[in-house]
Amino acid sequence: MIWDWDWTLEILPGLLTQGLLVTFQATLGGAVLAFVLGLFVALLRRSRRPYISRPVGAISEFIRSTPLLVQLFVLYYVMPDFGVRMTALTTGIIGLGVHYASYTSEVYRAGIEGVPKGQWEAAIALNLPRHWTWISVVLPQAVRRSLPALGNYLVAIFKESPQLSVITVVDVIGLARELGSERFRYLEPMTIAGLFFLLIAIPASILIRRMERRLDT
Repeated sequence: MIWDWDWTLEILPGLLTQGLLVTFQATLGGAVLAFVLGLFVALLRRSRRPYISRPVGAISEFIRSTPLLVQLFVLYYVMPDFGVRMTALTTGIIGLGVHYASYTSEVYRAGIEGVPKGQWEAAIALNLPRHWTWISVVLPQAVRRSLPALGNYLVAIFKESPQLSVITVVDVIGLARELGSERFRYLEPMTIAGLFFLLIAIPASILIRRMERRLDT
């Protein structure tokens, strides 16, 4: 099959402005939800009340142990039977966010446990309120330690976003598939879509590694 440059130039703007835009929206929305919700899950799992920490831990393990594809299918096709209806993109963002929150919560937990005991003891010695100890002492250090791993999950969410096509979200891969089906020619659109992922994921991974080295110094 010979590469068709004319068609490539014809479909490139659409893939860039429509498909890639939806991919970015799903990625950023899912990542923000995953990072915020993951922090709350980590804090709840550290609760001294078993009736809070154990159910939250069980739910988190269940989400982490089931495929994202199945979770998306349930959210979009099953939940409407119970009166919960959302757009495809909103469903995709929630699905990505909740799924990866179960992973980012473990990152936050590791970051919190990595805070030296001396920091806790110093806060107690200064008679700081417990909530202020968390806000001003523990969480800033824990989040800083967690940034490289969170960055890796951001890239992972970006690479997982094509799975949203199962719930009719037309991202860059979905649009490439549609364009290919119009002419039964998939070489150009799928190659361009793959290059988009490479051009974004590789520099992002390099930046994350540099950030990790800088934080280690």
